[in-house]
Amino acid sequence: MIVENLLLIIIGLSGGLVVGSGFVAFLAVLGIIPRLTQLTKTYQFIHVYEWAIILGAVLIGWISLRDTLLFQSALWLVPVGLLNGMFVGMLAAALTEVLNVFPILAKRIGLGDKIIILLMAIVLGKIAGSLFHWMYFVNH
Repeated sequence: MIVENLLLIIIGLSGGLVVGSGFVAFLAVLGIIPRLTQLTKTYQFIHVYEWAIILGAVLIGWISLRDTLLFQSALWLVPVGLLNGMFVGMLAAALTEVLNVFPILAKRIGLGDKIIILLMAIVLGKIAGSLFHWMYFVNH
C-alpha cells in the first residue's frame, strides 16, 4: 500500500513536471507573453501577465485535483467564461502571429489579398461552433 502510494506520487509529480515544462517552453520559446504585451501596448504590465499565468495554472491545477464546489449562481460563469475565452483567443492570436500562419494559409488557398475574409471566417466559425456546443451539448 505504501509502495503504491509512493509510486503514484512519483508518477503524478513526473507528469506535472513534464506538462509544466512543456507549457513554459511553449510560452518562452515562442515569446508569447512579450508579443502579447507588445500587441496590447501594455509592456509595463509584463510581470502581471507572467504572474497571472503562473498563479492561474497553479490554482486551476490545484482545483482540478480536488472536489471543489463554489456554490455560485450559474450567472457567475458568464464573466469567467468570457475571461477564459479572451485568454485562449489572445494566446492563439499571438501564436498564429508568431508562426505567420495566416499569411501562409492565405497564399496557399489563393486569398492573399483578402486576408480579412479569412480571419472573419475563422472567427465567425469559432463563435458559431462554440455557441452550438454550449447550447446543444452542454444544456442537454
